[in-house]
Amino acid sequence: MSQSKKDFLLTKIIATLGPASADPATIEKLILEGVRVFRINFSHGSFDDYEQLLKWVRTASEKLNVSIGVLGDLSGPKIRVGQVVKGGVKLRVGHTVEFQKEPVLTAAPADESACIVFSTSYPGFIEEVQVGENILLDDGYVRLKCREKRENRLICQVEQGGTIFSNKGVNLPDTELSVPALTEKDRLCVEFAVKHHFDFLALSFVRHGEDVRQLKDMLRRLGARPTEGMPVSESDVSFSAVEVESESIIPVISKIEKPQAVENLKDVLRESDGIMVARGDLGVEMDLATVAVTQKRIIHLCREYGMPCIVATQMLQSMIDSPTPTRAEVSDVANAIFDGADAVMLSGETAVGRYPIESARMMNRIAGRTNDYLKTQPFLSPPLERVADSYRRAAAIAASVRTIVEDLEIKYIIVWSQLGGAAVYLSQQRMPRPILFFTPSPAILQRASLLYALTPIYMERQTSNTGFFQTVDRLILDNEWAHKGDAVVFVLAEPITRIGVANEIVIHYLGDSI
Repeated sequence: MSQSKKDFLLTKIIATLGPASADPATIEKLILEGVRVFRINFSHGSFDDYEQLLKWVRTASEKLNVSIGVLGDLSGPKIRVGQVVKGGVKLRVGHTVEFQKEPVLTAAPADESACIVFSTSYPGFIEEVQVGENILLDDGYVRLKCREKRENRLICQVEQGGTIFSNKGVNLPDTELSVPALTEKDRLCVEFAVKHHFDFLALSFVRHGEDVRQLKDMLRRLGARPTEGMPVSESDVSFSAVEVESESIIPVISKIEKPQAVENLKDVLRESDGIMVARGDLGVEMDLATVAVTQKRIIHLCREYGMPCIVATQMLQSMIDSPTPTRAEVSDVANAIFDGADAVMLSGETAVGRYPIESARMMNRIAGRTNDYLKTQPFLSPPLERVADSYRRAAAIAASVRTIVEDLEIKYIIVWSQLGGAAVYLSQQRMPRPILFFTPSPAILQRASLLYALTPIYMERQTSNTGFFQTVDRLILDNEWAHKGDAVVFVLAEPITRIGVANEIVIHYLGDSI
């Protein structure tokens, strides 16, 4: 058992792997600095690269005896401009830009008043963009307005200029696209993720619940979602990552980065296992001034639904090049935690930045100090959907534990769960206390690594409640995680051998006879 008291994280840290962190030593250091989930971005690299990264993470997890989750991030239907001459093409305000279907090498015309011609990676681009709609290039730094449609061509005018290089991203905030939720590359990545037992999959550019259903249907065909005959239904998965013999159940994280997803948020939440507030494209496709409010609304709805929520993009962006963040970035991370996010994510900071270890260490420090403050404040409101759902035994038990923790000075909440459901319900209550989650399933431990307050710890199947109490009591005192006489709450089944049931709450003072 390698955990120390400082490892009992409440808000979890996700780190993106890339050239700056793609080696065993750095991955181990990131885990020691508090990273509990690694993101592998399928937009970059090859399947050989992904397999090597996964191997390094699993090896480091085993070596350090810390449960680590792996999140595969699907590229989605990202639209890009075609090839541009070396050095790029400068677009000035008022310039006329033409998009055509056929691939073209874009170059600056000899006559500055002549039209600049681009192509894009999306076959339906010409048909689906309408006159009057905005076309954003290079993460929104360049803005065009569609002025005219001709056969197989769009005529646009530059409203905000800049230099465009090959393969720069294209965003269409006003356009209803018919592009499928999963590209052919995405489908290959899903098959790879199932084969190699990824713990989560993130779906990019979600617009509505149907996009999420398409991914879940594919996972079901691959045996990575519940099917008829499994001892669990789709509605029971929640985020508990139910253990089913030799079956890999992969939770789906929907990335909210398009206006349509914000408009259809409740529909998306109902189909998802978790949500990522992907502020990069969200800030491109929506008014930047509304991003903070949108983030708060998304986190609030996730809280209502008891849905895990990740806040991502540019959290410590300046640490890509600087060993310290800006004060505004520190406040940004803290505010996501105040709002109730399960996890905060590092992207370029750990993927390509100069200071990946320092970024994770800083994120951990901010999260630690913020959660210390939260321990002195009234608890966040309980998840309303889960309160309404309290006819389910685990939800009712979790609500009761919350009351105990509010009334008594409880050091730890300790849960034994073979399927993980009880631990998920306890996490949803947002009690600012570590939840020591014991289970015999390594797969469930890895998936629990994302959830608020859960410290997943492997333990062989137990045969007696008293034996479990004594083992955990000794473990906590021997490792000096708490002092003799400190109060803890146990949540488990009676008898402990029962699966899928949590029907016993025990208040225990460490060191007392059981």
